[in-house]
Amino acid sequence: MPPYGGQPNRPDDPYGEDPAPSRRGRGPLIAVLAVVLLVVAVAGTFWFRRGQSDPAPAAAPSSSAVAGEPSAGAVEPTPSAAAPESSADPRFAKVGQCVRNDGTAGGKPKLLISGCTAKSYEVLSRIDGPTSGERDAEAKCGKVEGYTNWYFFDSELDTLDFVLCLKQR
Repeated sequence: MPPYGGQPNRPDDPYGEDPAPSRRGRGPLIAVLAVVLLVVAVAGTFWFRRGQSDPAPAAAPSSSAVAGEPSAGAVEPTPSAAAPESSADPRFAKVGQCVRNDGTAGGKPKLLISGCTAKSYEVLSRIDGPTSGERDAEAKCGKVEGYTNWYFFDSELDTLDFVLCLKQR
């Protein structure tokens, strides 16, 4: 018996024999991590693609914004502002630029930044900030001298909302 109580040492094992640590397979851990990564990748892709969709405007410009045929005596103005190279989206329209309505007659407008030509609308004023709809857009543009039409964009994030006060060319 050893002098300090415990198990005796064998001469061929001078340090005593420790039990072997249990080794569990890493397969279940890898499987769980793979599933979590897949879910995160799918959710990230959905979120990214949802942010890229071009949201429809909440309201149309006033009814006169959908231009008819120009009158016979109309003179086509020369272009005064070009569309930005990065985007023709009206969210990037600035005062002095022009937009055109590529939407269907009587339907929702689809404004695009364009050159200032016949059937286009010059941006007289851009009012960024929350908007509550058509009446709000009319009230805001009512303070702008010479405006003939308005367009507003109302999104879920008020910081992205804006109103364009337009003058038909």
